[in-house]
Amino acid sequence: MSLEATLERVSAIQQALADPAALIGTGGALTGGTQASSASGATAVGETSFASALERAVGTSAISPTELTGGDSTGARIVAIAESQLGQTEQPPGSNESPAIAMYRSATAGAIPGAPWCAYFASWVARQAGEPIGEGGQGAGAVSEIWSWAQSTGRAIPNGPGVVPKPGDLIVFGDEHVGIVRDVLPNGQIQTIEGNYENKVAANVRTPTEATGYVEMS
Repeated sequence: MSLEATLERVSAIQQALADPAALIGTGGALTGGTQASSASGATAVGETSFASALERAVGTSAISPTELTGGDSTGARIVAIAESQLGQTEQPPGSNESPAIAMYRSATAGAIPGAPWCAYFASWVARQAGEPIGEGGQGAGAVSEIWSWAQSTGRAIPNGPGVVPKPGDLIVFGDEHVGIVRDVLPNGQIQTIEGNYENKVAANVRTPTEATGYVEMS
C-alpha cells in the first residue's frame, strides 16, 4: 500500500473515533443492525459492535500489520501503529473510557470496561503489528500479565547497566504501567508512546532508570 493510501486509512480511523455516532449511523447500517435503543430513544451500541463498525469503515482489523510501514520489522510496525493513536483521549477525562479505548480492549480476552488501559493499548498495538501478547495471543489486561508472559517466552529484559531497548519494545514500570519504546535518544533518554498517560495516548520521554524492564517484541 502506498504512503498516501496509508495516511488516508489513518485519517479515516481518527475521524471515526472522533465521531462514533457518524460511524455507527442512525440505521445500524455499519453494525449490521445490532444497535439497541434505550427507553429514552437514544441509540446505544456495545464496544464489540463499535469495533466491528470501525473495521468495516476503514478496512479489515482497522490497520493491517504491514500497511503503516510497508512490511518493515515488527518493531517499526509497533511504533508506527502506536504513533497513529497519539492524542486519543478519555471521554470524559478520568473515566478510562472512549470509543478508541473500547477498540483497544477488543484485543484482550475478558477485558473490563472502565479499567486502567495501558496494557489494553499495548496489547492492541501488538496484535495490529502481527505480534500478539499472551500465550494464545489473547492480550493482557494487567502489566504483571505482560511481564509473566515475557518471562515465559524469553522476551523479558530486566533493566540494568548497559541495557538499551529497541524501538517497538515494551517499557515496563513494575506492575503499574507499560508503554512502547519509540526511540532511544543519543543522551540515553527513551522516547515512548504510552496509553493511559494523563488520560490519553501520549508521547513521553523517560530516563533510563525509570523502567524496571523491557519486553522484546522483535
